[in-house]
Amino acid sequence: MRVGIEIHGDGLAHVTLRRGEAGNAIDLEMARGLLEAARACGRAGVRAVLLTGEGKSFCVGGDLREFSRLSGEALEKHLIAVTEALHEAQRTFAAIDAPMVAAVQGAVAGAGIGLAAAADVTLAAADASFTAAYTGIGYAPDAGVSWFLPRLVGPKRALDLLLTNRRIPAAQAAAIGLVSRVVAADELAAEAARTAEALRRGPTAAFGVTRRLVAAGLTSDLGPHLDREARALAAAAASDEGREGVAAFLDKRAPEFTRVSPRP
Repeated sequence: MRVGIEIHGDGLAHVTLRRGEAGNAIDLEMARGLLEAARACGRAGVRAVLLTGEGKSFCVGGDLREFSRLSGEALEKHLIAVTEALHEAQRTFAAIDAPMVAAVQGAVAGAGIGLAAAADVTLAAADASFTAAYTGIGYAPDAGVSWFLPRLVGPKRALDLLLTNRRIPAAQAAAIGLVSRVVAADELAAEAARTAEALRRGPTAAFGVTRRLVAAGLTSDLGPHLDREARALAAAAASDEGREGVAAFLDKRAPEFTRVSPRP
């Protein structure tokens, strides 16, 4: 299998890109594997998702060897099939309440940037590097790269990265907002696991609402967004999660969100 998924009984899903020998390049099988993994997370009602890639690199983008075997209309149809599966996987992950942590290392290019950028928390190994790569081979972006990059780093920086294809190190990626933070390469797996576990124990429904509010706020006027926030806060406060959170605060104890309903 190109994509592995382990859903633990405690609600943590570990999704792994398993083409380490090919830099986890995305071919049609991997794109469809990601979609099935996303759907499995949705069906299972997971509380957090950890996305990792085997081998030296997180994901080097599309599988150019696979693409080069086709041409003309056949290539166009193939790439549409790849991107349809990949993009539906991203939409599915975004639609569930569970937050996603991505741990990235080595080369992160093309669609790999889209996968890393789509995560809610992206941890980069100190030796990771990022390059858009698309226009360098005459391609246009996919995997939401042209949507995420301007929102994360600003349109000017996004165009600089997309048009020049210059490679940036992890520290610079963190400085411009492409990743959340940088950790030592030998600490990446452990830190990502700790972060995912902390999110797993958190208020899943509140996380989902917060993720959607942030996304909506990027394209919403202030007035309607304030109304949206008010409704979301009221619903969250009345939910089992909200009541548990307040009770724990007043009792001066840690909240036990995993024991209450995750839905407001």
